[in-house]
Amino acid sequence: MKDYLAARLRDVLADLDDVPEGFAPELETPANPEHGDLSTNTALRLASELDGSPRTIAEDLAERLREATDSARVASVEVAGPGFVNFRYAEKHLQRGLKAILAAGDQYGRTTGHVGERALVEYVSANPTGPLTVGHGRNAVLGDAIARLLEHVGYEVEREYYFNDAGRQMRVLGQSVQARYEALAARRRGETVPTKTVEGAGGEPREVPERFPENGYQGAYVTEIAEALLDDPAFREKIAEAENGGHAPFQQAAEERMFAEIDATLRKLGVEMDSHFNERALYADEGDRQGEHISIDEALGRLREAGYVYDEEGATWLETTRTGKDQDTVLVKSSGEPTYRLPDIAYHAGKFERGFDLMIDVFGADHIATYPDVLSALDILGYDTGRVDVVIYQFVTLVRGGEPVKMSTRRAEYETLDDLVAEVGRTVLETHGRAEGEDGAADGFSEEEITRAGADIVRFFFLMRSPSSHLEFDLDLAKEASEKNPVYYLQYAHTRIASILRKAEEVGFSFEQTGADGPDFSLLTHEAEQDLIKALLRFPDAVRQAADAREPHRVVTYLRAVANAFTQFYAHCHIIGEERPLATARMHLAKAAQTVLRNGLVELLGVDAPVRM
Repeated sequence: MKDYLAARLRDVLADLDDVPEGFAPELETPANPEHGDLSTNTALRLASELDGSPRTIAEDLAERLREATDSARVASVEVAGPGFVNFRYAEKHLQRGLKAILAAGDQYGRTTGHVGERALVEYVSANPTGPLTVGHGRNAVLGDAIARLLEHVGYEVEREYYFNDAGRQMRVLGQSVQARYEALAARRRGETVPTKTVEGAGGEPREVPERFPENGYQGAYVTEIAEALLDDPAFREKIAEAENGGHAPFQQAAEERMFAEIDATLRKLGVEMDSHFNERALYADEGDRQGEHISIDEALGRLREAGYVYDEEGATWLETTRTGKDQDTVLVKSSGEPTYRLPDIAYHAGKFERGFDLMIDVFGADHIATYPDVLSALDILGYDTGRVDVVIYQFVTLVRGGEPVKMSTRRAEYETLDDLVAEVGRTVLETHGRAEGEDGAADGFSEEEITRAGADIVRFFFLMRSPSSHLEFDLDLAKEASEKNPVYYLQYAHTRIASILRKAEEVGFSFEQTGADGPDFSLLTHEAEQDLIKALLRFPDAVRQAADAREPHRVVTYLRAVANAFTQFYAHCHIIGEERPLATARMHLAKAAQTVLRNGLVELLGVDAPVRM
């Protein structure tokens, strides 16, 4: 309906003088239903250009729109307040819309505005130096949901993980594993291992092997990797044959194991990538390139040719002061090592070369001051940075028992994403078991059941707040197996509808027995029925808005409104006990509500929509 009314508004405005070229009328759903189903502030926005009072302009627009709109779609056009024009839907429009929802089924909510366009969504991209943490989880789920939204508005989407495998942190990981490996090997030989004291979890002193690198990774996973390598005859032989005894084979083995673990964690959350891009490929010779991309040498050379690069004090600098920044930016350190900005510039230049129409980066708040340097460099290289959209999300604080959980990957002071999913899933299943009169023991559930239950809740909690808002992940609330838990509230709504429809069919109602013309939706005249239909009809627009804003939490907000509208419908409009024509129409309305809840939960949020709980 928004598209229809926007088109009619443009037609009407085309007949008026002094309307600015390209003026785009806006339509919004009023917060107060008494103000209509849709409203526009066009008269207020055009008052100065049309040299009149907003109210007078609104009266003129309303009169023209009454003539321009189809009475089968729009029941009334009214002027309110200082100059708002409000529209009310015709009942025939509601009836047709309900039929369209039922006909579309699991395709309802999809639109075609961006068909033929390609989008690349890069997300997670965590350094493979340790297990994924809670913070990485928000990135993963947010990126996945944005990709789903883009697909629903027509984009062909590629999901990509940028694998940082060429930086100093990876060397430190390799050195950390090597130190643990050598210490374990020495102990097995009965030798004493020299140690030193470093700061560990919670600031407590911790003993590590003397050869342990500065700022090395202390997590138990490092020791586990070292033990696995020590028990691997092929790896021991590889080390024995190595000439220099360096950390490289340990780094390679640790990378492979950590990335396999990261991939497994993402799959638990329903996050699957289409492609992985290795940072190391940006350093490769042209013949060894990973597809179409720009190497760091090529990117640096092109920036130098453009006149924006200079050398000073042994370092190479980008003149970002010429692009509006307070100071220039180091691209290559005096040691000869590139800063992370240079490979980022090369990687993003390659995205353009691969032909994407839209490129989305999902970054944590620690990137807020650095990504503009990359965009400035891309501008210098001649790329259209309007095709790049950077989504910055705020960090996550995990709260347990009202107290924040400290997290540091290096000092082994963190909550892994795997642990979070398992803890939440196990607790809610145990709670359900106790509610059903079972013993509630964790041993009674499979790992798959625990993961599935935990992943639903974890995904939802990561998505229910705006990316720009700091997220307090309340573990106690997440483990609450009741409607106090926000994901359960929506899942219960879906389950309740499934139960209602089962009971109706048990007493003889059927979706098949509706007559040649289908159910008579003209019988749905109750305010709660019409409010529910209107809420359901907003779904495609809610999806478009969430996709355009890259804000999946808008879907959560919308689904809550649908669940609330269904609750009101359920409270006032019975199915069983009513005359068959009305009961049948209400059954179909309930089915439409179930369709929208299911599509929103499963297809957009990646959360299960159970029919029984």
